Amino acid sequence: MIQQKVRVWTVRELMKFAIDHLQKLGFDETRLTVELLLSHALGCQRIQLYTSFDKPLTKDELARFRALYERRLVFEPVQYIVGYANFMGLQLRVDPAVLIPRPETETLVEQAMLACKDFEDGRGVSAIELGTGSGNIAIALAKFVKHLSVVSIDNSQQALDLARENAASHRVSTTIEFSLMDMFEPVDQLLLRRFDLLVSNPPYISGEDWETLPTEIKRYEPRGALTDFKDGFEFHKRIVELAPYLLKNEGTILVEVGFGQSKHVCELMRGAGFRDVVSLPDLQGIQRVVRASCPSKVRGLVNVN
Repeated sequence: MIQQKVRVWTVRELMKFAIDHLQKLGFDETRLTVELLLSHALGCQRIQLYTSFDKPLTKDELARFRALYERRLVFEPVQYIVGYANFMGLQLRVDPAVLIPRPETETLVEQAMLACKDFEDGRGVSAIELGTGSGNIAIALAKFVKHLSVVSIDNSQQALDLARENAASHRVSTTIEFSLMDMFEPVDQLLLRRFDLLVSNPPYISGEDWETLPTEIKRYEPRGALTDFKDGFEFHKRIVELAPYLLKNEGTILVEVGFGQSKHVCELMRGAGFRDVVSLPDLQGIQRVVRASCPSKVRGLVNVN
């Protein structure tokens, strides 16, 4: 009996085959995708792939890569496959319970860092984050801003558990207080405190635009973290409603917005009496963040519910 010879793949050969295959299928960022999947399968750093081009893969290594690769072929995001995402130089664990952190949200964090400088007076800065997800915003602020304390709320216990894990891995657990809360429910317990800064990357994709999103987003990412199922402004309206009761006088509010939304969100804030309302672009030139100064309400006069 003649035994069929089993092909032995080297790192170089497998990378070339997978990159070419994904390109033919119309995937984006094919080289990065293959590097992430193969380095994860081999348990090494991406750079090590290029120092081990001629290394033959074992049967088990090839099987691990194939299993990861097949998940990508059905459009599962690479970050969920490997279990982590990078945000502002920080590696954060992610899974389908949380939104994958995006580069454009780094603009929100950068603006929050600049805003924190306005409050530095030796006592530290207090911030509240509405909707924490993986914890990427709060953790980045806690890592890069000295004397900062953050309260982060989310309506998903799974997201909060993951955020706490990420905070622990970056040693900022004592800086961030995570709390299970739905901002559309009564928030009486939050009204007992006032903050210097309010920051949020809320769901802002409209129900109509949701239908046009790529398959990998619609099929795998948490819908409630992306869309309000309405016009895309429901969360911004609620944040504008809550901010005067949560911020100290002249506190700063910073919210992320989607493409073409900044003008309407600016109008919402001006209509609510916010001052110094401006929109700020991300690195692609898209107006991505709206910032404003918010006069606070007299505590106790109104129960926001």
